[in-house]
Amino acid sequence: MLPIFETFFSHMPTALLVIFRMGGLLIFAPILGSSVIPARMKVALSFGFGLAAYPALLASGAVEPGLPLALWSLLPLIALEIALGATIGFIASMPLLAMQVGGLMMGQQMGLGFARFYNPAVEDEADILAQLLLFLTLMAFFAVGGHEGLFLAVLHSFEHVPLGGFTPDLGLVDLICGLFVAAFETAMRVAAPLLTIIMLETVALGFVARSVPQLNILSLGFPLRILVGFIVVMLGLMVIHDVITDDIAATFDAIFDWLQAQGDGHGR
Repeated sequence: MLPIFETFFSHMPTALLVIFRMGGLLIFAPILGSSVIPARMKVALSFGFGLAAYPALLASGAVEPGLPLALWSLLPLIALEIALGATIGFIASMPLLAMQVGGLMMGQQMGLGFARFYNPAVEDEADILAQLLLFLTLMAFFAVGGHEGLFLAVLHSFEHVPLGGFTPDLGLVDLICGLFVAAFETAMRVAAPLLTIIMLETVALGFVARSVPQLNILSLGFPLRILVGFIVVMLGLMVIHDVITDDIAATFDAIFDWLQAQGDGHGR
C-alpha cells in the first residue's frame, strides 16, 4: 500500500493545480459562469473537468508530477491558476457583452427602456432586446462549438504556460483593452442599421408634424418606432448572426494567439 500512497501524494499537487485552472474558467465563462449555476455544482464541475483532463495532460507531457505538497507554496500557484482560467473565460465572454450593449442601444432608441425586467441571472434589470440578442449569441456560441473551444483553450494553455507560470503583464492589459474596443465596435455594427432607420423615421415624423399640425405625433410615433425597430431587427437577423459568429471566431483566435505569446515568453 505504501507505493500507492506515494504515487497518490506525488500526483495530488499537480492534479489540484489542473483542477483550479479548469475551475477558474467557471468564473466568467459563458453559461458555465452564470450565477444561475449553484456554487456547489461549479466546484463539482471543476473537479470533474480537472480529473478528466489530468491523465491526458500527463500522457502528453504538458504537466509533470512531483510538485511540493506544502500548503504555503501551493497557495500562490493556486491563485495564479485560477486567474489564468478566469482570464480565458472572461475574454471568451466578450462577444456576449458586445451583443448586450448593442441590444441595449437598440432598445433605448426604440423606446423599450420602460419595458425592463429583473433578471435573476445577473441580479439586475435587463433590457428586452439586449436579452434577445444575448440568447441569440448563446445559441450561436454553441452552434460554432464555443463551449468546446473554451476547454480546448484551457487544455492548450498547459502546453504554453506551465503550472504556476502565469505572469500577468502589460500584454494582457493591451489585449483586454483591445477586446473592449472591438466589443464596442461590434455593438455599433449591430445597432447602426436600426439607429439609422430610427433617425430617418424621426426626421420623417418631424416633417409630418410640420405639415399636418392636427396629427398627434406622440401617439403615432411611439408604436411606429417600435414596429419599425422590430422589422429592422427581423430583417437583419442573418447579418447579426454573421457578425456574432465572426466575433466569436476572432475572440478565440485572440485567446490562442495570447497563449502562444505566453509560451514564447516562457521559452517553450
